[in-house]
Amino acid sequence: MTFSMTRRVVVAAAAATLAFSGMAKADEQMLDSLHFIIPGGAGGGWDGTARGTGEALTNSGLVGSASYENMSGGGGGVAIAYMIENAESLEDTLMVNSTPIVIRSLTGVFPQSFRDLTLVAGTIGDYAALVVPADSAIEDMDGLLAAYAEQGADFAVGGGSVPGGMDHLVAAMVMQAAGEDPTEVNYIPYDAGGEAMAGLLSGEIDALSTGFSEAIALADQGEVRILGVTAPDRVPAYDSAPTFMEQGIETTFVNWRGFFAAPGTSDERVAEYIAAFEALYETEAWEEVRSRNGWVNIWNPGDDFRSFLEAQEQEIGDLMRTLGFL
Repeated sequence: MTFSMTRRVVVAAAAATLAFSGMAKADEQMLDSLHFIIPGGAGGGWDGTARGTGEALTNSGLVGSASYENMSGGGGGVAIAYMIENAESLEDTLMVNSTPIVIRSLTGVFPQSFRDLTLVAGTIGDYAALVVPADSAIEDMDGLLAAYAEQGADFAVGGGSVPGGMDHLVAAMVMQAAGEDPTEVNYIPYDAGGEAMAGLLSGEIDALSTGFSEAIALADQGEVRILGVTAPDRVPAYDSAPTFMEQGIETTFVNWRGFFAAPGTSDERVAEYIAAFEALYETEAWEEVRSRNGWVNIWNPGDDFRSFLEAQEQEIGDLMRTLGFL
């Protein structure tokens, strides 16, 4: 199964690559400071995105200083509620989020949606991956499917999201594309990527569904083996990781990540945020962070971001109904 959303993101990524190919150092500060609200714990994709973006913004000189606040709970709902309830005091604050804000709104994990926040921009894409411990006997997707066939419901796949969330959805998509019943996958949810990784290493789960950038970091540390990536082709940043496509499992997926301001944020302030992010793409500091994490450049500012999210909401809703998650 292939999300049609992926085609639009790949086109956007290609356009971004052409538009931002001339990298330079920023020569003026655009914002004094930024505070990032991170809806999950340390070690997850949101955490890495916020801290990597803040690192590039400050190293390039576009932002004077950046600070970070992890705010786990409710599948991201605690942070969303905080942004809404404290809107008047959050002028220099942005919340990072990604595809789960759409999924969890659809499934009723929290009552809010992206429409309750001020949309700033989608900035990157991250493919997904399935990984196993580095010392696992499972070496590739054929091995995983053989173990799954042997163990049945005892074979557990974990992820840093709630049942029906993005990590679950990706695992189900992969298994369905491999010819298995996606509703029978034994999915174990964790509140953040770091907790899910601990579950993998402790043997609570047999495989982990996670973002590719997180998988790269774990593989570099010698902790996991990457079995498959949801990219259409191997990603240059880590080209030793095979795609699902090349293993005969025809599925691709890319998870956007981007930033939201509190409701009621002025158009002028949003324009300043957008200008800073757009300038960031042209810096060497950003390219270093982007390539290190295997992210794909996307650029969906303001109204374009809203249109993108509305289309994704429709597509994901249709897919989840097909899979029985809605």
